[in-house]
Amino acid sequence: MKAKALLLPLALLFSVVAQAEEKFKVGFIRVMDDAQAMVAYEAGLYEKHGLDVELIEFSSGTDLIKAIVGGQLDTGVLGFTNAVAWASKGADLKVVGGAQQGYHSIVARKGTGIEKVEDLAGHTLASQKEGSTADTVLRGVTLKAAGVDPSEVNIMGVSPAVAVQSLVAGRVDAAFLFEPYDRIAQLVAPVEQIYEIGEVWPFPCMVVITSGETVEKRKEAVWKSLDAQREAIAMLENEPAKAADLIADYFIAEPTLKTLERGELPRDQVIEEAIKTQTFSAKLNEDDLERIQELADILQAQGSLKTRDGKPFDTASIIDLSWQKAREL
Repeated sequence: MKAKALLLPLALLFSVVAQAEEKFKVGFIRVMDDAQAMVAYEAGLYEKHGLDVELIEFSSGTDLIKAIVGGQLDTGVLGFTNAVAWASKGADLKVVGGAQQGYHSIVARKGTGIEKVEDLAGHTLASQKEGSTADTVLRGVTLKAAGVDPSEVNIMGVSPAVAVQSLVAGRVDAAFLFEPYDRIAQLVAPVEQIYEIGEVWPFPCMVVITSGETVEKRKEAVWKSLDAQREAIAMLENEPAKAADLIADYFIAEPTLKTLERGELPRDQVIEEAIKTQTFSAKLNEDDLERIQELADILQAQGSLKTRDGKPFDTASIIDLSWQKAREL
């Protein structure tokens, strides 16, 4: 009897340890591009697929990718350029699924004379930190196509929230934003949208990234997380009001947002409108893969990415579409 009495607590202890080890950690950034991770968590979809998920917020893709490389995270939803930059240095990373197609707009303060991208020369533009996916696209695609040298624009690398505040205060003339900050800026600042990259150069802005070791050791859990996020994407596409109700407070602290022309708007409505502008996709198609390689080539041309042998970085080396193929997407 005494032996059995001792064995029971030990069994319970081992059970607790095992449960702790089964915790699946998902990293995200508080932007609409990462909505699938937030919705999957708030709607209980991870739990539905048998995962005990800890959702961990990061302030930048750089910090998030460091956590994946360091083993503190299992997966993360973030820009592809972070993965390729680290992989080129030898990090064992894998892109295992899609998330959101690039939506980056330029909004300009009224009265600045900025009506098209070419007009940005000589002005101040708030954007993301240099080397980020947004910054890479801004410099290597948007400005380049308009014939504007980045040195002609005073580009400030700040957070989206600070960019909106800067527009309101008149500290910048324009901003390169993604949702919901584009939507919020248009509601609270005297600005108008002059450009949206998805209309001219669609690309997979956000993807799901993990490490090769995690894929090897926790493949089933990774796939379950992708299944949950796929369901979240379906909700975002088909039930935007429901999704907005789940995640509105991630972006707007108060129940309503005071706007310049539309009065007090419920935050759910603001976020629902932002969701409707997005294109979410768990699948990476051939066009996406070509764009991913193109982004890597742009990074290399900018000097932000350097391979050991000096040759172009082959992005196919870090793409793992086994979940996508198994689900016949």
